[in-house]
Formats: sequence, C-alpha cells, structure tokens
Amino acid sequence: MGAGGLPQRHAPRDDSLSRVGIVAALATEARALTSSIRHHRVPFALDDGSLLVISGIGGTAAAAAATALVKQGADALISFGLAGGLDPSLKAGSIFLPTEIFAADGVRYSTSNAWRHRVAIALDPLKPRTDGRLLSSVAAITAVEAKRATFRETGALAVDMESAAVAQIAAAREMPFIAARVIVDTAVDELPNSVIAASSSGKLRMWHLLASLARAPAELADFVRLARRFRAARMALRAVGKSPSLRQAVEQ
Repeated sequence: MGAGGLPQRHAPRDDSLSRVGIVAALATEARALTSSIRHHRVPFALDDGSLLVISGIGGTAAAAAATALVKQGADALISFGLAGGLDPSLKAGSIFLPTEIFAADGVRYSTSNAWRHRVAIALDPLKPRTDGRLLSSVAAITAVEAKRATFRETGALAVDMESAAVAQIAAAREMPFIAARVIVDTAVDELPNSVIAASSSGKLRMWHLLASLARAPAELADFVRLARRFRAARMALRAVGKSPSLRQAVEQ
C-alpha cells in the first residue's frame, strides 16, 4: 500500500529497450513528434523506429492505443501531450514529468526514474517540473473551482485523461513507462466545453467548434485566452518531442 493507505504499483526495473511506443490523444500533440500524421488510432512508425498512436481523448481510447502499441512490438510506453494545471504555480508551457500517475480508482503508478531523469537532464534549460503527481480524470475538469478542489483533495499538480490507462497497460506487462506533459490551461483558466467536444475524436473539428461557440458565445473569451496558452504550450511540447532522450533506449 502507498502513503495514506492507497494501493500503489511500482514501475519495473529499467532494462535496455528496443522500441518505444507513444500515445498522444490529439493530432495537434502528435505533430510535436512528427509532421507526417499517417493514421488515427492505428500505430505507425516514426523516423527513429519508435511507434506512435493518436488515440483520441480518454482512458478507454488510450488503453486501446497502448495495447495496439504492445502488439506491434513496443516494449516501453510514453503518455505524451498536454495537461491542465491544478497547481497555481504551473504556467502555460510548463513541462511536467511526473513521478507518479494517480488514477481515478485510487491506484498510483510510478514512472521510470532512470528514463524520466534522462529526459529531464536533456530538457534542463527549459526547467521541467520532475516531481509530483499527475491525475488522470475520467472527465475533463473545466471549471476553476473544480480545479482548486481537485488540487486540494488529490495533491496532483496537473490533470489529463489518458496517462493512467497507458500506465496500467505498462504495469501489467512490467514495461517501463513515463508521462511527458505540457501545461496548456492553468489553474485559473476555464476550459471551454466547446473545445473538448470538438477534439474528442483526436483531431480538432473546426466546424464543430465554430458551431459550439455560436451556441455558447460566453465561452469565446475563454477560448481566446486558451488560444494564447496553447501557443506557449505548443512551443514547449515541440521542444520535448524533438529531444532524442524521450525515445532513447533506457539502459539498466
């Protein structure tokens, strides 16, 4: 049992890896890794031989993507992309390499220390946050008050919807796992529901977004603010994606 009586599953020892599998929920996240988006929900190889799946949003989609990666020969897994800030100190564009993932059912998954530290060293000029907990929620946490309450109740610094599902697949197969996330909406930002709805398939459906904004014009100001946050997050995510250490073999 972990601290506070919560069950905890530890990452296995860091053996040498031959192929890394990456789960990104959105195509816009995947573009930080490659300019050539070949498929959605189907693994495809990147230039360095690692595998990538654009899963779509949510744990069920992420678990299916991670399973597909394993079937295609991945022997280590990364949950890669954007996250929402819960800790008010995390600004848009902050890089977060969590030490553990906190699932909605209370299970905690440790990330690979050696792998995470190697990535952190490579990204040191960008001052990545390399401690703390990432919460994987079953639903988007969009309201500022809900973010504040979640931070207080869970101690998580940030939230996504996929990392626990990927971590669970890795833990079940005793495979090393890390999460590499960049903050897009901060603890003081309302996340427009229109953006979540328009992105649920893994790619932004612009006409769906415009229609949603037309039905909910009050979200427009939040959307404009989020667009500014996204520009900062996208630059940081590209820096993470370009780092060879992210997909580098983890030695014992």
